[in-house]
Amino acid sequence: MAGGGTGGHVIPAIAVARILRERGHEPAFVGTRRGLESELVPQAGFPIEWIEIGGLKGISFAKRARTAVQIPASVFRARSILRRLQPAAVFSMGGYVAGPVVIAAALRRVPVVVMEPNAIPGATNRYAGRWVARALLTFEETAKWFPRGRTVLTGLPVRREFFEIPRKERSGTITVLITGGSQGSQTLNRAATGSWPLFRDAPFRVRLIHQTGTREHEQIAARFLTAGIDGEVVPFIRDMPDAFRQADIVVCRSGAGAIAELAAAGRPAILVPYPFATDNHQQKNAEALARAGAAHLILDRDLQGARLFDEIARLACEPGEMERMSDAVRRFAKPHAAEQAADILEEVACR
Repeated sequence: MAGGGTGGHVIPAIAVARILRERGHEPAFVGTRRGLESELVPQAGFPIEWIEIGGLKGISFAKRARTAVQIPASVFRARSILRRLQPAAVFSMGGYVAGPVVIAAALRRVPVVVMEPNAIPGATNRYAGRWVARALLTFEETAKWFPRGRTVLTGLPVRREFFEIPRKERSGTITVLITGGSQGSQTLNRAATGSWPLFRDAPFRVRLIHQTGTREHEQIAARFLTAGIDGEVVPFIRDMPDAFRQADIVVCRSGAGAIAELAAAGRPAILVPYPFATDNHQQKNAEALARAGAAHLILDRDLQGARLFDEIARLACEPGEMERMSDAVRRFAKPHAAEQAADILEEVACR
């Protein structure tokens, strides 16, 4: 199991590994000691092997140069790991951690299955596309990056709790969940605070659940106490499925994990892509949902308090619009993504 650095790379791989373990297989991870995998994988009870590698995109020249120097040694290390473990297949979530492992697998003729959750593949999965045994996708348009006949639309594994969230019935209050991820988003935080006076005087009632991140929480929470709006401002939401359950509308970034959770929960969304995401993949994700009528898209540079209020007011006042968006986004949900990925890994390994 190769892929690390962020939760978006690690958590889906763990979900697939759990299914494989239940079926009697022995998944093993490869990662770095500084990535999130160093915490999450041991907590999940899986063994992990270490390599030393950094990223190549969106970083300084000095860091790219250091990574370039690390590549040969990390590929050699990955080859030695594969030689020792003798895996029947390699599963890649992409990202810089997966690169050396995928190269080593190609050199040793070990079949590679990649999972690409974004509309545009990341660099590792894009470069490895020519020799993958299977590419597991979330968006149909991503298939053009991989050999014909080797792609499967599986979706991204999501916690079961999101699929168990019932359809939200309309009430007299519109609950809006605003989250820029675990670290928060200055853009979303600024727009949320700018919208407070407008919501306070709106002809409809609104309740806000706002995850700010730790950096700006204290300041925003203090101001919210005098804003005259119902809701809560917190640094981090530990039970995100419960927050989704309460929400009528979600305002968030458009990473693959967020898209998968919205689809599983069936929640209408206002998507604000992170403008510095690699290959602008968050905007491509958001555009795919917007084309399907499953979300509204606002570019980061265009999001202000008045624009946020206008979008939410339009959804709140347009009869049936949120229900239509809920139905549209659920079409992207793939409740058995982890099981299907495990099926494909078993098929490839046996063949």
